[in-house]
Parts: sequence; C-alpha cells; structure tokens
Amino acid sequence: MTFELAIKQLGGDAITTIGPIGDREPVKDVARNLDRWTQGVVARVFSQSTVDELAAWSSVPVINALSDRYHPCQALADVLTLKEHFGKLDGLKLAFVGDGNNVAHSLMLTGARLGVHVAVATPPGYEPDPQIVAQAAAHGRVTVTNDPDDALENAHAVYTDVWASMGQESEASQRARAFAKFQVNDALYAQARREAVFMHCLPAKRGMEVTDSVMEGPRSVVFDQAENRLYAQKALLLMLLS
Repeated sequence: MTFELAIKQLGGDAITTIGPIGDREPVKDVARNLDRWTQGVVARVFSQSTVDELAAWSSVPVINALSDRYHPCQALADVLTLKEHFGKLDGLKLAFVGDGNNVAHSLMLTGARLGVHVAVATPPGYEPDPQIVAQAAAHGRVTVTNDPDDALENAHAVYTDVWASMGQESEASQRARAFAKFQVNDALYAQARREAVFMHCLPAKRGMEVTDSVMEGPRSVVFDQAENRLYAQKALLLMLLS
C-alpha cells in the first residue's frame, strides 16, 4: 500500500498485481513486458533470485520491496526513524534480537554504512548469512552474538521481527522453542539504554517475539516506522524516476 500511495501522492499511478511471478511465463518475459508499459517495477517476492532476474532483464528501475534475503526499503524507513528520534545516526547502537533474516541483513548493510553499530543476537543456528555480515562489516561496526543481553548493552534501539518468516510456517513450533529466550519483554528491554526505542517492521506476533507491554510502551516507535515507509519510498521513487 505504501508504494501505491507514494506514487499517487507524487502525481503518478500504480497497477497492483498479486500472484507468483514466473509461474505462467518466464521471469525474463515478465520483465520485458513490464518495462514496455511502466516506468518502474516494485517487486515483493519470495526469492531474491526473482528480483535479480527481473532487474537483469528490465530497462526500467526494479525496486526490491521484500525478498527472502533483503528488506531494503524497510531499512530506509528505519534509519529515517532513528534520525528523527536521536537527531543523528553516527554513533548509535541498534540491537536486533531474533532471526538472522532479511530484515537483519538489510539493517546491517544499511546501518553500518551510516555509522550505526548493528548488533544481531540470535539462537545458535539462526545467525545471519556470514557473507552479508562480512559485507556489512567492511563498511562499519557489526556484531553477531548468541547472547541477547550482550547485544542490548548500551543500545539506543531494540529491534525484533517475527520468528518464522514467510515460507517458514512449518517451522513455527520449532522456532518458538528455540527463540523463547529472545522475546523482547520488559526484562530484556531493560538491558538497553534508558532512552532506547523499540522497533519492529510489522506485522508483529504479540506475545511471541515481543510482549504487548513493550509494543504499547511509551518508547515504542513501530508506527513511526510504518509512517516513514511512505516517506522513504516517496524519496526512493523520486530518485529513481526523476
């Protein structure tokens, strides 16, 4: 919805299609149809390879709105939210607690470039991709740990996401057991700085990765993040389409 609203508020229009890309025809054919009709493509997909193939065959910008490997537009909204609340990015510490997933990957890649120390705490076996960790660490400070208390120490922001991402629904019960000690509750949240904000990309499974008391607490900025998706994506569209 945010991309559709963004382009309409900028004076353009959007056509929204729902359904798996590449089932009826090859992705490379889809790309070359769309680039004859549109000035840009926003793709929310399961596999990163689908976005990569769309971009390889398209002559118009292709924006990754979400894939199994990255969630870059969310990270843009997140750093905007941090900048709003702290007046800066350089020198901040963001603790991500939970699964080393697409959101964690994009937060590391984006935050490290902007001077944010991104600390990711996961249960053993659920760490982020080592190649992405290395890529992010080449540009800034990144920590990966299995100790959530260590990640939250001196953190200005505490971030979490669902324990079972899209396509992992069959692992939900197994993951619930593995991630039980990584729930962002009042006790864990207290390990961060007193002024630390709480962040979540939404939708949230309340009572799972985060308690209602934290989600609804005075330092929760989750709906600021949601609002900033619209603004960040308007800026992205302007940059790519102008």
